[in-house]
Amino acid sequence: MTLLQTRPDGPSSRGSVADLGFGTGPQWLDAWLAEHTEDVLSWRRTIHAHPELARSEHATTALCARVLESAGLEPRLLPGTGLICDIGTGPRTVALRADMDALPLHEHADVPWASQTPGVAHMCGHDAHTSVLLGAGLALASVADRLPGRVRLVFQPAEEVQPGGALDVIAANGLDSVDRIFALHCDPRLEVGHVGTRVGPITSACDMLELRLTSPGGHTSRPHLTADLVHALGTVITGLPDLLSRRVDPRSGTVMVWGQVDAGHAANAVPELGTLSGTLRTAQHATWNELEPLVRQLVTALLAPTGVGYVLEHRRGVPPVVNDPVSADLLSRAAERAAGPGAATDTEQSSGGEDFGWYLEHVPGAMGRLGVWSGEGPQSDIHQPTFALDERALPVGVRTMVQAALLSLEG
Repeated sequence: MTLLQTRPDGPSSRGSVADLGFGTGPQWLDAWLAEHTEDVLSWRRTIHAHPELARSEHATTALCARVLESAGLEPRLLPGTGLICDIGTGPRTVALRADMDALPLHEHADVPWASQTPGVAHMCGHDAHTSVLLGAGLALASVADRLPGRVRLVFQPAEEVQPGGALDVIAANGLDSVDRIFALHCDPRLEVGHVGTRVGPITSACDMLELRLTSPGGHTSRPHLTADLVHALGTVITGLPDLLSRRVDPRSGTVMVWGQVDAGHAANAVPELGTLSGTLRTAQHATWNELEPLVRQLVTALLAPTGVGYVLEHRRGVPPVVNDPVSADLLSRAAERAAGPGAATDTEQSSGGEDFGWYLEHVPGAMGRLGVWSGEGPQSDIHQPTFALDERALPVGVRTMVQAALLSLEG
């Protein structure tokens, strides 16, 4: 299978997946991958070449539906974009989730399947997530009559926007009857053949703050006759992060970072309008629930002496992804079954947000990190225009998802 002999979006001399000594699963799964791994890679490359932004994943949704229908499955389209599809029957249901949207970024890659959509690219690996789930779904469909329960495939739109497409899935009853849910996310810091897992938080909650200030304006030579808007912006820029560090438990991993500030057009004029925006992240669910009223209290206190008017928009984003112990253990065991002893490895909590956390507000589950680094050369991070993955990770992902479903259904 020549397509297995690939690494970051191109040919490799390091050999195939089998050369890495990955574990083998049931004979039917080995046989399915032997016949269909090239299909999995082909799906990934097609999706990669035609990326779509959040809630515009129409072609990706259509591709997934066609592939599933070709296996005799009956996918159910969600309102807008995305779909879910059940395989098998039984008293227990395990869900496997993949996200489908791309990022508004240019891609710096010279490969035949590079993005053909200017300014849009799969620089977070969602194309890999989708093709892995398609592979896992079709592999499980080949033994649907022997499954000890039901597997629900969740192809989710809009992970890259807040509060995220997971809420769309939940609103469409996508979690009805689900007992447990799993997901994988590409990790360019892990070498192919490894899956990172952990008990407890694996990502952080993420909120967006936007502060709009108003002032009568005036001459900079007479700031005492107006409300110095730029000075007020600076007070909040430095003061809010400082005060949060004294009002929030430092063990919570809470971090406030501004990303945008805008005010004024002349050096000698106090502006009438100004805006400030940034992100507020925390690792602890309880702290997340406390942040909005605390931020409003602190902003009010900081701005009270300045005389400016203000409107604070605090947009709650996503909760932290908190892996429950049972699900994390199942995913770790699935990785060992999929890729051999030592495949499951510890992973750190990220400060990034992931809307998979919304599912875990309703059912237990776990997210793991799929190693996609070739082991050679630079490790380009996700959300960078240079991000690339070693395609040998795809069959590892298929095996891991299949094994997670089987272990969960076996109870």
